[in-house]
Amino acid sequence: MIDPYQLLEWVHILSSTVLFGTGIGTAFQMWMAHRRGEPRAIAVVAGNVVLADWLFTLPAGIVQPVTGLAMVMLAGFDPLESWLVAAYALYLLALGCWLPVVVLQIRARDLATDAAARAVPLSADYQRIMRRWFVLGWPAFIALVVIYWLMVTKPALW
Repeated sequence: MIDPYQLLEWVHILSSTVLFGTGIGTAFQMWMAHRRGEPRAIAVVAGNVVLADWLFTLPAGIVQPVTGLAMVMLAGFDPLESWLVAAYALYLLALGCWLPVVVLQIRARDLATDAAARAVPLSADYQRIMRRWFVLGWPAFIALVVIYWLMVTKPALW
């Protein structure tokens, strides 16, 4: 017989791996394409990054709180324990950064596609978008790393 908690835990760990791995992998690809500065390459990479966000990041991002809260209930944790409250806040921070990042990636893709089609350099608007994209990526990345630490150590924070 399958233990429901262990099944949830497996799905939770798997989805956190997909969420973090897809995030860092696509961010690396996007940044490297951006650094290259070739509109056609950026358009292709950004298109793949946007697709990966819809196929992998979004579903994993939905599965995370669902399985996490179910495990909290099954394990009998107080949902307001300090390490859990900190994890909720950090998750919301990551989500708050990721949502505009997706919009920025779509816009960067579109601007790069347009620049490639017209055989012109990337616009100043594209450069501004990528600066915002870069700045928003760091808090999300750090938040997810700290969430991993919280899940493993379960510290009493206050």
